[in-house]
Amino acid sequence: MRFKCVLTFTLSVCVVVLIQGGVAEASADACTFPAGLHEHISRRYPGTTLVTLTDLTEDDRKFFQENHENQCPGLVKVDFYGDGKPTWALVLIAGERSTGKSELVVARQLGASWEIRLLDTAGASVPVVWRQNPGKYRDVYGDKEIRSTRPVIVLCGYESWAILYFWTGKRVEKIWIAD
Repeated sequence: MRFKCVLTFTLSVCVVVLIQGGVAEASADACTFPAGLHEHISRRYPGTTLVTLTDLTEDDRKFFQENHENQCPGLVKVDFYGDGKPTWALVLIAGERSTGKSELVVARQLGASWEIRLLDTAGASVPVVWRQNPGKYRDVYGDKEIRSTRPVIVLCGYESWAILYFWTGKRVEKIWIAD
């Protein structure tokens, strides 16, 4: 009987460890660059790294995972331009998490190359990025309302600010949705 209890306990611990390892692996896989993009980003933005869950504070990590589960906080696929071409929004950080700057970049694959556009930079906090569906959005001040026919990008510094970026068909515009 004692052997059976020990065996059951050991198997239970192994299952928990395997499940946690699978979740950690899923998070790491979510932060994998699409083929060929990492090289372009490394050349254009040397010394930067993609934001991952480990770059976030404990609170920010919890906030992100509540709404985005095992997605990558620094990389999201989004049909930003509405043309169906593979397009990714990335948050890159340079330097230490507490003192470095963050850059929001959009990369669109055009054949064998990538069109890379810097959308914005942020200060010392480490922001996260996600996409939202096309729709109507109002800025935090109630001054501006947009109707996007394409998915939009949100850059968020938790408990502080959030900015929504959208493609007008000619240029990128932004509105503050939290401040």
